[in-house]
Amino acid sequence: MKACLLEATAIEKSFGENAVLRGIDLALSAGETLSLMGPSGCGKTTVLRMIVGLIKPDRGKITLFGREMTHPEDDESTIDLKRRIGIVFQGGALFDSLNVGENVAFPLRYCLGLTDEGEIERRVFEVLEQVELPGTESLMPAELSGGMKKRIAIARALVHEPDILLLDEPTTGLDPQTARHIDRLVSEIGKRRNLGILAVTHDLVTAIGISDTILLMDRGKISWRGTPEEWKTSEDPNVRKFATGLRPVRAGRTVCP
Repeated sequence: MKACLLEATAIEKSFGENAVLRGIDLALSAGETLSLMGPSGCGKTTVLRMIVGLIKPDRGKITLFGREMTHPEDDESTIDLKRRIGIVFQGGALFDSLNVGENVAFPLRYCLGLTDEGEIERRVFEVLEQVELPGTESLMPAELSGGMKKRIAIARALVHEPDILLLDEPTTGLDPQTARHIDRLVSEIGKRRNLGILAVTHDLVTAIGISDTILLMDRGKISWRGTPEEWKTSEDPNVRKFATGLRPVRAGRTVCP
């Protein structure tokens, strides 16, 4: 049985009178990729923020690596657990004033506290090779294309060797060819490292291409879950409603990729 890395049970969250999450349940195991899909404003990014502790749930339970983290103490053991998570933000969030090497090394220096420059250089070199951007350490973010920035952000999220990778809209703003390149890298690296990956995405092709399981959110709830193959053939009204907004309808049927 694969190790369960992350579990969220009956999670609820409101901001004022707006109920954003209404009973979310999900579990992520080592070597598994989940994609969380849904319309804008349905609560997908709130789930990611809750997992990393930026937002606390009103009700429910979050477990990371076997430890309940719903309302964690701000102590060293909590920090150590959070270091086992890597996150790629929607815009990449690279530091404009730092070159590629310094951006990728940031978690090593300021999260892990590494001071051995030889070790830092080795780990940066290795992870840049994995995202197929060797030799780019001296480039500045302004010199990078959108796809390159995304790959550098992935490298930075992986350089400290996490067990969980969280992706917030990993292919937004990219052309289809570059997006599929990102999909391939994520899949290959995830398998090689036995990562648990949770991706928030609007990109149906990405979700089908990288996922073991797709979760569809609507109005704060998970309205459907299943494999990519089940998605393609699903007659569920929630699936058809969401897919219709992304693909044309022919003869009354949603065309799914």
